Amino acid sequence: MNYLITGATGHLGGQIFNELIKLVPSTDVTAGVHTVSKAQHIADTGANVVPIDFMKEETLVNAFTNKDVLIYVPSKSHDSFSRVSELENVIQAAQKAEVGHILAMGFIADQANNPFDLSAFYGYLPRRLASSGLSYTIVKNALYADPLVPYLPELIERKNVIYPMKDQALSFISLADSSKAFAKVAATKSLLVDGKIYTLTQERNYTMPQLAEVLTEVAHSPIGYQPVSLTEFAEIYNEGNEGHMLSSMYDAGGKGLLNEISSDYQLIMGHPATPLKEFLVENYNK
Repeated sequence: MNYLITGATGHLGGQIFNELIKLVPSTDVTAGVHTVSKAQHIADTGANVVPIDFMKEETLVNAFTNKDVLIYVPSKSHDSFSRVSELENVIQAAQKAEVGHILAMGFIADQANNPFDLSAFYGYLPRRLASSGLSYTIVKNALYADPLVPYLPELIERKNVIYPMKDQALSFISLADSSKAFAKVAATKSLLVDGKIYTLTQERNYTMPQLAEVLTEVAHSPIGYQPVSLTEFAEIYNEGNEGHMLSSMYDAGGKGLLNEISSDYQLIMGHPATPLKEFLVENYNK
C-alpha cells in the first residue's frame, strides 16, 4: 500500500505521519508538503517528500498518482470558501490520479445550523466526497485538548474560564490520540470502510464549571467560570484575525453543537481515549 499525507509538516499531519510509520514501512509513505526544505526530518526517515500546492491541481495529480490511500488534512485557513476551493482541487486531482481511497479529516461542528465559520466546509466535506465517485472514509475530531495546556497560565491569572458557552458542554480529543486513530484506520483495511464516518472524542464531555474544576485540580489554583460575551471573546483573541472564527466556535458550543460523545476511538484503538485530566496533568507538568 502506498500512502500520501497532506499537511505532513503541520500539527496533526506531522503526528499522523509519525504514527503511520510505526505501522507501515516509511518507504511506503509520501509527505505532500508546501515547502520541501521544511521536511528534511521526514525525508530522513526514508519516506518520500513531494511538493504540493492546493491551488495548483497539476502538483496534486503528480503527488496523488499511484497512491492507494490519500490522507487529507486540510490547510489552516480561516474561512470555508478557501477550504471548499481547496477540497474541490483535491477531489478533481484524486479522480484524475485514480487514488484508491481518501481518508479525510472532519470536525464535529458540521451541522446545518452550526454558526462556526468553518462549519460550511465541514458540512460540505462528506456530501462532496459522497458525490465524487471516490472511495472515502472520514475521521471527525472533537475539539483539541492541547491548547488548554499553554492556556492554563492565563486562566490561573484570570481565575476563570471565560468561554461564552452558557450552560452547554464541550467534548475533547488530544492531537496524540487523534493521530494514532488516523494512522490505525489508514493502515487497517477492515477499518478503511467506504462511506464510513468515525468521530473521535473522549468518554465524556464537560460543561464550563466542570472544565473549570478539572483545570483547578491540574493547576492547583482556583479557576471558576465567568463567561464573557461573544463580541468580547472575539476582541480578546483576535491575534492573526482569528477572533471571529474562535468566537463563532463557542457560539456553536453555546447552542449545544460541540458536545458529541462517541465510542469510535475505542472501536478503532481497542481502548478509550486519554481522559482530559490525565492528558492535562501529563502535559502541563512537562
